Amino acid sequence: MSNVMIIIQARMTSTRLPEKVMLPLCGKPVLQVMVERLSDWHKYIIVATTNDGSERPILDLCNKLNIRTFEGDTKDVLGRYYDAAKHYGATESTTIVRLTSDCPLIDQELCTQVISKKLQLEYDMVNLGPHSGFPRGLDCCAFSFQLLERTHNQASSAADREHVTLGMAKFSSMSTYTFGAQEDYSDYRLTLDEPDDYLAIVAIYKAFGDSLNFSYPELLKMLKKKPELYDINKHVEQKAV
Repeated sequence: MSNVMIIIQARMTSTRLPEKVMLPLCGKPVLQVMVERLSDWHKYIIVATTNDGSERPILDLCNKLNIRTFEGDTKDVLGRYYDAAKHYGATESTTIVRLTSDCPLIDQELCTQVISKKLQLEYDMVNLGPHSGFPRGLDCCAFSFQLLERTHNQASSAADREHVTLGMAKFSSMSTYTFGAQEDYSDYRLTLDEPDDYLAIVAIYKAFGDSLNFSYPELLKMLKKKPELYDINKHVEQKAV
């Protein structure tokens, strides 16, 4: 699986929860927790951060964790992905995995399923997310560098530049495989956008004794057993694209 790049977009300037990637969680910064939840994929990770002068804490943390980094445009996230992949030698067939740094409950096994499916080369894009019944905050999307490059070269709208995959189907005829959750758990909000999201995620980890080593099935079991965890941030509305 050497021809894989897992690119995590991360910035310090979130408007709703500034510096959220560096908030403490289990005695570590949120971004470190996310990286450690992906321990089997450590050497494939690239953190694509900004070049606006605010990114130093992210760079310092990644240097400490031996994680590759790239600094790019704050608003042009599509360009940042493309430039990061190009910088580290991506070819047309390189599988790019898009993750966002507001997902400290990311599940390694689910990500591995997405990556493995994409490497079978049957589909242009393979994804998993709340649109297919999974909780929000476990999102994972894999596609080829060729598709990323084509989109980068043609996308012009602010929305397409900010959201990376949003415009891909506009510029290419593409096939997509979406993993389904079997049941609808999309009401579980496990992403980190607002202060109450942070409180909920801290509470979930405390329910696991601040251990990082639990699976998606174990997480679902805990959420069903302790609905008060879900109640903490169920009122938070996802920002519209």
